[in-house]
Amino acid sequence: MKLLFKSRDPEGISMHELARARTEFAFRRLAWLISKATVSLSDINGPRGGVDKRCQVELQVTREQKVVATSIARDWRGAIDLALARAVRTLVRKRQNARPVRRVRARSLAWKRSPDAA
Repeated sequence: MKLLFKSRDPEGISMHELARARTEFAFRRLAWLISKATVSLSDINGPRGGVDKRCQVELQVTREQKVVATSIARDWRGAIDLALARAVRTLVRKRQNARPVRRVRARSLAWKRSPDAA
């Protein structure tokens, strides 16, 4: 799993190591499903304060399939943890709801052909 981190806010940049550690921990059992994970931190209101720390986690599962989870919280750690929890839940739900590919067994085809040939 390749991990990318994006932030323009100086406080957000200082959270890089925390975001990396929390992301690796959250996806420790699902990392084989994910080719790339992008964590983006932004401060919506700027220095005014309030509930304005935004974290967006984007997971590239396959070329066509992405999972995006966003959260807004009062502090960076809360936003990171909430977005990662949402991303994990969504990824697990998509994995459970996926229909397995049905495979045709070669042996069953051989049995169907042999009585016709005789």
